[in-house]
Amino acid sequence: MKKIITISREFGAGGGEIGSKVAQALGWEYYNKEIILKTAADSNIDMYSLMEWDEKVPFTFGFTQSLFDFYNRPMSEQVFEAQKKVIIDIGQRGKCVITGRNANAILKEFDGCLNVFIHADFDWRLERMKEKMPDFTYDQVANEIRTIDKKRKKYCTFYTKSEFGMADYYDICLDSSRLGIDECISIIKEVAEREN
Repeated sequence: MKKIITISREFGAGGGEIGSKVAQALGWEYYNKEIILKTAADSNIDMYSLMEWDEKVPFTFGFTQSLFDFYNRPMSEQVFEAQKKVIIDIGQRGKCVITGRNANAILKEFDGCLNVFIHADFDWRLERMKEKMPDFTYDQVANEIRTIDKKRKKYCTFYTKSEFGMADYYDICLDSSRLGIDECISIIKEVAEREN
């Protein structure tokens, strides 16, 4: 049986909901934004800095270095290292589901880890997120999806030297727009409970 499940996801594909419900079905701990709170408690980084630099790369990544960017660079790396330490600590305890923050790459050496990627058709994600963001226009929601996906890809590449969403880095990849949220939950739970 797997003891750790990591879930990477495209924005709007339902990864957070799937992760939370898988944890609930297994009776395990669930971590998503809670990692930020735990990082604040376990490090000397203040909550404002954690929120500001969470899942961000240094401004210099992919651009020409500037003096302003140089002085901002250390905080993003401090936040990543602090979160990495928290994720390793959570992983060592096991019986947990962790969504986001490149947990699959951070815990790649851990035995009993099931790494999942949740993706979905763009239009399906757009409709799903429009329901959750009713005050936004479709164009605004579409821009938000593209922006967050791009941010996650850059963050993954910069800190893990791997490619976000590429099947090589996951045990299973599920299309929530084809399978549905409930079926994704069932598949992950069933795979996690298998004896190796």
